[in-house]
Parts: sequence; structure tokens; C-alpha cells
Amino acid sequence: MRVLAISGSPLKNGNTSRLINAIVSDLEKSGIADLKIREISLAGSTIRPCKSCRKCMKEGHCVLKSDDFSRIVRRMKKSDLIIIGSPVYFHDVNGQIKNLIDRSYSLWHERQLKGKKVIPVAVCAESGDDRAIETLKIWAQAQEMKIIRSVSGHGFKAGDIIRDESAMKLADEAVRAVAGEVKPGDAN
Repeated sequence: MRVLAISGSPLKNGNTSRLINAIVSDLEKSGIADLKIREISLAGSTIRPCKSCRKCMKEGHCVLKSDDFSRIVRRMKKSDLIIIGSPVYFHDVNGQIKNLIDRSYSLWHERQLKGKKVIPVAVCAESGDDRAIETLKIWAQAQEMKIIRSVSGHGFKAGDIIRDESAMKLADEAVRAVAGEVKPGDAN
């Protein structure tokens, strides 16, 4: 199983990244055969907004070239499971994740993410994680992906998320759900 973990946090070791790392760590301990995990942090990455040129409808891919979107999409298309997480900014996903979602419209025409499994992740200081998770779920549903479980939690200062017992429990449940999806002997 090929896994891609995308942290949309502008902080390389922020709470969103730490919650995703907890999921990845649990996956590594899960016993799933042939597990290959790639992690991408959007910290320092550039994903420009969609220009609404609609050239992707004809070309089958986004024609914008001067950013990191194409590199990330190549990894997404090669993955069986995508863990995608965002910090909550004003009760929704942050701009980097929103740009990634909007630009993935270029994949929608040919259903290039169809059937991929996804775990949406959101971390907020106080509230809004439910709305951010909803945004990620709507994106996954539009792309015809299979939502395994969502994972959300609370953390303001760096590392707070690790002390959120509810978030850690949700992370564990998501990994158990992934393991339940993989049949013994599957060579994904």
C-alpha cells in the first residue's frame, strides 16, 4: 500500500504535522504488508491559485507550471491512501490546502483520484475543525475517493495536539479502519 501524507501547515513541525505523524507512526506499526509512506509538507511550498483558464479540461492536467502542484499531484496519483491535513484558519482549511483542492479540479475531468482512500485531518485552536473536515470530505467525495475516517483535534501551542487524547484515539481508529480495508495477501 502506497501512502501519501500531506501536511498543509505552514509550520514543518506544527500541530497538524504532528497529528499526521501520529497517524503515520500508527500505520508503520499496523503490520500492513508492503507499506510505502511518503510525506509532503506544504511549508515552504508554493501552490498558486487556480486561474480558471479551463485548459485542464482539454489537456487532462493543470497547465500552470511554476509551482509545486505538479510534483504533489504525481505523488497523489501514485498513492492508494492520501492523508491530507490542514490547520484551521477562520473555521476552514488554510489557503495552501484550498489552492491544492481548487487546482485538483484539473484531475476531476478524468476522475484521476477516483477510488483512492483518504483520511481528512484538521487541527484547530478552539473551533472550526468540523467545517475544515467538511471541506476536505466534500473535495474527496467530488473526486470519488473513499473516505476512511476523519481525524481532528485541538492544539494551539506546538505539541498541544499530542496531549489531545480524543485526537490520538481518532488517529488510532483511522489506522485500524485502513488495516481493515487491506486484505491479507493484497499486493497494493
